[in-house]
Amino acid sequence: MKRPYFLCILIFCCATDRLASQPAPDQRVLSSQNAEADAWEAARQSIVLLRNEGELLPLKKLDEHVFSWWSVGLGQQNVFEKTLNKYRPASPQRKFYDEKDILVMGINADSLQPNSPIPLALEQRAKFMAEKGSLVLAIFGNSLIVKDLPMFSLADALLFVPSADSLSQSLAAQVIFGGCAANGLSTSHIRLGYAPPSFVGLDGQLMADSIRAIVEEGIRAQAFPGAQVLVAKDGMVVFHQTYGFQTYDSLQPVRPDGLYDFASVTKVTSTLPALMRLYGEGKFDLDAPLKTYLPFFKKSDKADVTYRQFLAHNGRLKPSIVFWSQAKKEDGSWKRRSFRDHYSRRYPIHITDSLFLFKKYKRQIYKGIRDLPLNQKSGYVYSDLSFILYPKVVEKLTGESLEPYLKETFYRPLGAFTLTYNPLGRFSIVRIVPTERDTFFRRKQIQGTVHDETAAMLGGVSGHAGLFGTAGDLAKLVQMYLNGGEYGGERFISEAAVREFTRCQYCPADNRRGLGFDKPLIEYDAQKSYVAQSASPESFGHSGYTGTFFWADPTYNLLVIFFSNRVYPDRSHTGISDLNIRPRVQQAVYDAMR
Repeated sequence: MKRPYFLCILIFCCATDRLASQPAPDQRVLSSQNAEADAWEAARQSIVLLRNEGELLPLKKLDEHVFSWWSVGLGQQNVFEKTLNKYRPASPQRKFYDEKDILVMGINADSLQPNSPIPLALEQRAKFMAEKGSLVLAIFGNSLIVKDLPMFSLADALLFVPSADSLSQSLAAQVIFGGCAANGLSTSHIRLGYAPPSFVGLDGQLMADSIRAIVEEGIRAQAFPGAQVLVAKDGMVVFHQTYGFQTYDSLQPVRPDGLYDFASVTKVTSTLPALMRLYGEGKFDLDAPLKTYLPFFKKSDKADVTYRQFLAHNGRLKPSIVFWSQAKKEDGSWKRRSFRDHYSRRYPIHITDSLFLFKKYKRQIYKGIRDLPLNQKSGYVYSDLSFILYPKVVEKLTGESLEPYLKETFYRPLGAFTLTYNPLGRFSIVRIVPTERDTFFRRKQIQGTVHDETAAMLGGVSGHAGLFGTAGDLAKLVQMYLNGGEYGGERFISEAAVREFTRCQYCPADNRRGLGFDKPLIEYDAQKSYVAQSASPESFGHSGYTGTFFWADPTYNLLVIFFSNRVYPDRSHTGISDLNIRPRVQQAVYDAMR
């Protein structure tokens, strides 16, 4: 039941009187180095949640509702809607609503004249939504102008925001989705928020200057044409900057919402969360032999190697197999039942517009892994091969194909809607960062399709490569790991599973790896490590061949993402390693801690 209208007005006016006696955040003279953080906190505290029927806020179940945004007087491309879209892209506007719909309205009262009418269409939409779905209303500015609006009393959740400046707009959106809490009724911080570095104890200027110098050094050395860095600490994104261009022609600047080919970061962001969840549910046994879930391997030399060994790269597998090359004859032509230059029902797997793969060639890939002899010696050898098999394990244990399962179970509930395989079907190519100019297999510029050749032969969907996404959406998934398997008020993975997969498994055997995740070197060596020296032993992450990297440190509740396309225009560019770009960028964040 909604609160009576007169009671809501009474609460609203009391809040307005109390806040009016306080100096506005933008009027305060803050001279300390924490002025920005103080202003952020003052603006947050000025926001009052007046109504929250059924604890609607912060909004939850992002995959189960249809969301739309409307704003009045906040301007085109306003910060309020931009910030809302960081949590969950708005759905297309619909004529009719049902109980799954949530409409978020932002009204800048300072842009209205006293007694001026709100557009009739907007008022009708608010009334209809209040009857059918849920209405969230954020009032910016002068409360007296809007307190008599019908939608004021109809809202299921009602926010009062004294200022309509950019900071206040951002914070109002954060409150709505749980990026930070508001005053008044109960809300909580359940998702990543957005705050200045000094709010979490980082020297923002030192960090920004250091990272810029390192990344621009890499660009000048042509280690990569462009890059971006995202830093989150204590559940707050405090830094997200882009540098350079997508290509060396300097035509398309790097954009923060650009999609990158994750390459091997796929290993710990696709099948791995699925296996972690299944392990926590008691459905996946890490110490079961390979043949338990993949009977195809019963008669191979890998049949009795455990999943724990394979996930930690301790199962004596060779690094990889060049499957596309194996499909060629000695004269350079394609073998029977491999590739053709045109589409047909027997050759439906699109590699390029003039290259199509045999529909059952996946069996050859599995057979190649099965028949490849194991290494003679045990110990750590990084390998793609077992990760190519894990989608079959996930499908066997869940009864679903890998990508739908991942999207339904993880990506959409997290609000990570850009995490996807084969992104060209969903996103404009201008948002997708190009990788290599392939001169030997596909003979084209790779952009929007997976860089890894084997993943391409698997239809773009594999456990070792193929996932694309933005830095912002990757941060949501990794923050869930940092939270011990929780995010957005939901549990995705058991805490025990997160601990098990992120700990070093074979340290006495000089293997630093967790299960899927990489870990810091057991003994730090600046010449060998692509991780900062200050990273704690509890930290974990992964890198990708295309130039992607993330690292999470539970000791400091810290996340660093570095995205580049270092394989553009070709994979001979090794500057990212030669210049130690990734550990230096990461170390710059640790050095900025106060």
